[in-house]
Amino acid sequence: MIKWLYPGMYIKRWLLLVFLGCVLLFAGMALILYSYIPAPGFLLKQIIYDITGLRQLLPGIIVSAVGAALVVFGLWRTLHSVINAIMPSGDKLVDVIYNRRRLEKGPRVVVIGGGTGIPVLLRGLKIYTDNLTAIVTVADDGGSSGRLRGDLGILPPGDIRNCLVALADREPLMEDLLQYRFTAGELKGHNMGNLLLAALCDISGGFDRAVRSLSRVLAVRGQVFPATLADVRLCAEMEDGSVVSGESKISKSHNKIKRVYLDPGNCRSTGEVLKAIQEADAIIMGPGSLYTSILPGLMVQGIPEAITCARAAKIYICNVMTQPGETDGYSASRHLQAIIDHAGEIVDYIVVNTQIVPVWLAERYRREGAEPVEADLEAITGLGVTPVSGGLLQEGGVVRHHPDKLAHMLIGLVYGNRRYPERVVYLNNYFRFEQSDGEQGNMVL
Repeated sequence: MIKWLYPGMYIKRWLLLVFLGCVLLFAGMALILYSYIPAPGFLLKQIIYDITGLRQLLPGIIVSAVGAALVVFGLWRTLHSVINAIMPSGDKLVDVIYNRRRLEKGPRVVVIGGGTGIPVLLRGLKIYTDNLTAIVTVADDGGSSGRLRGDLGILPPGDIRNCLVALADREPLMEDLLQYRFTAGELKGHNMGNLLLAALCDISGGFDRAVRSLSRVLAVRGQVFPATLADVRLCAEMEDGSVVSGESKISKSHNKIKRVYLDPGNCRSTGEVLKAIQEADAIIMGPGSLYTSILPGLMVQGIPEAITCARAAKIYICNVMTQPGETDGYSASRHLQAIIDHAGEIVDYIVVNTQIVPVWLAERYRREGAEPVEADLEAITGLGVTPVSGGLLQEGGVVRHHPDKLAHMLIGLVYGNRRYPERVVYLNNYFRFEQSDGEQGNMVL
């Protein structure tokens, strides 16, 4: 408590003003009370009764009002000094408190996947809730992550770094630093954030501890967990019977994939991951590469079983475009069937884009071997899953989901999932959820 009185705190003067205001407030209240109390035989009688009752009461009111004003002003200036010290950015305290309390009451959402699609989704979702958990696949063996994995024997940090940056309350310079990629020398191709995670892994004594440490540094709103702490490799069995080992090699094999699996197959998830799935209001799979980003996380032992038992809305976000060498010619129902074949019937809803891709952009992707995913809603319904369709494209030079539109649709879907209404924390009337095409179960937001 003595530290509050140290020089340079800019608080002592206002605390003194509060003290003076309290003295005046109590003195004024005493004058008001004494004006109504008879005091025969006391000197107080001579002092009080020599003045009319009105003139005794009025000074008390004035002194009390001045004291109360000094107390309020002193407290306000004290609070202002503290806020300026801890919030130099100029954000309004009332806005910060309101947003933090509102986001704390948001739904508990778990996102499973990897690649570049998950961070985009997380950026959209964190506008609505702080209760986010990203469960990231750890089968990446290409680029900087693959080199660090081979050199240091750590789990690939790239996808986890992207999720941490997406959920962080950070300065733009910090994001630029973590995403910086060296272009020359021995570090060429390495990412600064990956190197930082590798260093923290050595300092803290474990990859999971390194992720938690960087989460604290970045003030991450939510949690980021690797799907497993085991050193796993993704393998793919092709339709011609050949086997390709390594995530980075699967899409380059130019063969149709029959199935994918993890090596070793007995890798298990952590208790933190399973608890997050159990307590979730929504479990979201994707968007991302079907075989190399989403399925590796769903095949870790314990995760598909936990999803099956969870009382959450289970949502799969289908990609907008097919992926060359991986999902050539796949419709939305074919994507869904692959998840069912590998992880079981763990999907309640599938989000499908029905907005038409601009012709010039579709032509450019077609030259690269990709095409828009067909939204075959009837086939999806036949698989026992409810399709949720809408226009979800973001304008620009690439075809991708619009983060705000996608997050808005997902939150509306979570609040519209009324099978377990007690799991919904609150209902924001900003969302208007409409049911249509009841025979097919097609939902349109």
